[in-house]
Amino acid sequence: MGNLFDLSGNVAVVTGGSRGLGRQMVLAFAEHGADVVIASRKLDACEALAAEVTERFPERKALPVAAHVGRWEDCDTLANAAYDHFGKVTILVNNAGMSPLYPSLSSVSEELYDKVLGVNLKGPFRLMALIGERMAAAEGGSIINISSIASMRPTATEAAYAAAKAGLNALTVAYAHAYGPTVRVNCISAGPFLTDISKAWDLEVFEQRAKANYALQRGGRPEEIVGAALYFASSASSFTTGAVLRVDGGMP
Repeated sequence: MGNLFDLSGNVAVVTGGSRGLGRQMVLAFAEHGADVVIASRKLDACEALAAEVTERFPERKALPVAAHVGRWEDCDTLANAAYDHFGKVTILVNNAGMSPLYPSLSSVSEELYDKVLGVNLKGPFRLMALIGERMAAAEGGSIINISSIASMRPTATEAAYAAAKAGLNALTVAYAHAYGPTVRVNCISAGPFLTDISKAWDLEVFEQRAKANYALQRGGRPEEIVGAALYFASSASSFTTGAVLRVDGGMP
């Protein structure tokens, strides 16, 4: 069957692609043969990673694009930039997300609520519509949504975020039906990964909770998202669509 994880000839768009889980997926896709579009709000961070990609993998092309996916027009700009530069997109990863802290539910402003729903739900909705439609009209492709275990195990400290990610799980199934059979749409429900976001955590408390409650007794390393991402991006998952895969270290 050859290399199931070979991505040669593919073009991957990764939102939130300049750091954390997005960065790891960008590097993995490039290593396995895909050209990449790196999108985030900060162009300089995207440019830095694009330079690293082309230095480490000289045969690969990398396009940095500044985009705030919570804004409809930025989603359009990102999709157009990818198609204008590469002529196609065969992999889309909706990874950009935000989950700001707040002292109480009543203190969450309308602006903050709209921002959380915009980045985590509205952006993926628009990008999947734009790119999925063009994928289906061409050679097909794979869409990967990065959700959260919070979508299944919500807490009071991340209510809006959890609601948005639960919506993303639902969109995964809806878009799988909308653009099948040539476009597969799947979702990774990520648990606690030790990325930049974890710097705001009380790590001592987290480690105690992980040892007591998680099967693997720890948080995830960013590079540990790569296996699931390569599975969904490649032909290894050719009979998988509409799926939500937990990658969470065995959370209860």
